[in-house]
Amino acid sequence: MNNIFEARDITQDQTLTTQVCVIGTGCGGATVAKKLTDHGLDVIMLDQGGYYPAQRMDQRELNMAGKISAERNFASSHDGGNLLLYGNNVGGASVHYWADSYRTPVEKLEQWAQEYHITGHSMADLLPAFEELEANLHIHAATDPYFNRMNQLLRKGSETLGWRGHRVPQARKNCVKSGHCMQGCLYDAKQSQMVTHIPQALAQGARLYANAQAQQLVMEGDKVKCLSVAMIDAATNRPNGIKLTINADAYVLAAGGFSSAYFLMQQGLKKQLPQLGKHFSMNPSVMVHGIYDEEIILWRNIPAAWGIDHFWQRQYRNGQYQEGGYLLMPNQIQPAMFAATLPLYGVEHQQVMEQLPNIGGTISWIDDVEDELGEIRIKRDGSREVYYPYGPTTKAVLKDSIKKQAELQFAVGAKQLIIAGHQGITLNSMDDLTRLENLTVSAGGLMLASPHPGGGCRMGLNATDSVVNSDHQVHGFHNLYVADSSVFPTSSALDPSLTIMAFSHIAAKCVAANI
Repeated sequence: MNNIFEARDITQDQTLTTQVCVIGTGCGGATVAKKLTDHGLDVIMLDQGGYYPAQRMDQRELNMAGKISAERNFASSHDGGNLLLYGNNVGGASVHYWADSYRTPVEKLEQWAQEYHITGHSMADLLPAFEELEANLHIHAATDPYFNRMNQLLRKGSETLGWRGHRVPQARKNCVKSGHCMQGCLYDAKQSQMVTHIPQALAQGARLYANAQAQQLVMEGDKVKCLSVAMIDAATNRPNGIKLTINADAYVLAAGGFSSAYFLMQQGLKKQLPQLGKHFSMNPSVMVHGIYDEEIILWRNIPAAWGIDHFWQRQYRNGQYQEGGYLLMPNQIQPAMFAATLPLYGVEHQQVMEQLPNIGGTISWIDDVEDELGEIRIKRDGSREVYYPYGPTTKAVLKDSIKKQAELQFAVGAKQLIIAGHQGITLNSMDDLTRLENLTVSAGGLMLASPHPGGGCRMGLNATDSVVNSDHQVHGFHNLYVADSSVFPTSSALDPSLTIMAFSHIAAKCVAANI
């Protein structure tokens, strides 16, 4: 398409004019752009990452990490104890996500309305968006041919233990079961933003600038006057000296849960928006690997066809946490990343890796504890810090999720379990679970990963308690909006992609009505 521009296409400084400038092209930005073009508006989309359509993918784990994963999957929280997984490419994390596509739980939407006074985002408000998105992205419950051996075992285990489970809703069409979902879909079967909303927006006149890093919002009273953009050299991932200036009627920030609050802090808005960066969630997850007598081939077919929601809600007794607060899923991890998660060295590491075809595993998505949320901070040197405290309840939830993963895998024939992390914890039977009592959670004690950030630009009534209002408008600004998971008041509990897109339908309506 002649409306896609990369750094190599821009040879001198330019000034561009549009009605709406969208910063970020993930589930939030791409969806907003598509819906705004539905309204007939002129839109420019920006992404600091590269443009990688299917023909530029190669299914090589390390190559694709360099192309579509921010900081090559090496970004971490403040103490190095949690990997921060997010996209740095056109299409954002949707290019490397698992394609799990859940509607927002009704109880979450009701809580956000009642406790945080959010309006216009009830299930009734979002239902038309969910229905349109599910049709557009071909979302459907996983069918039996897409159950790899680990998914089959997870379903068997949930039935054996009496744990409630479900077929995971998938955004896929004509999937070939390659197992390279996290490396980008070479077959355009996964319905990422690269094959759905971005081409749809482009077909309706939008312009896309890749390798384009939004840097400075120029303010004039309560309005953003223009945006300064640095073009990024793809080889060095640094500015190449060429600048764009974008003049727009409205600006929509959709840089993602790890980045939107940080971007606004870089603009010097923390003082007038004291909640900026606060109330940050990231669904921290912990993995348990299992060695089996049968072949598993963990990295083939789709990642998650069967999920266990039996423990989705936390259970308390007399105010004390008992169990739950997570989803249990089969894990899918490629060989190189798997090797990095093992708490073993030398010959022991080699001996486990030699058994890789027979290794399976599970993962738990944690619903963040509301009074133990983290914070996006800006350090003295201007860099971002993702602070996450791992409070006592969060630690208890993580330990319980490991115990349940162990019980599940032993129930379906695992002969040994390895807790991902650097403490060297292996379990040979349920009798070994006592080894988890003194488990260290942070600073590498567990191999924790977080692909589902939220908060930092919480939605609410005013600048005292939030960053944006229910129209996604940043408090105090007439033409600045946020449309991504950073507006969530609390954790969304599940994969947030469909929630982000549905919220972005609302955001697009609000932006269009204000132009």
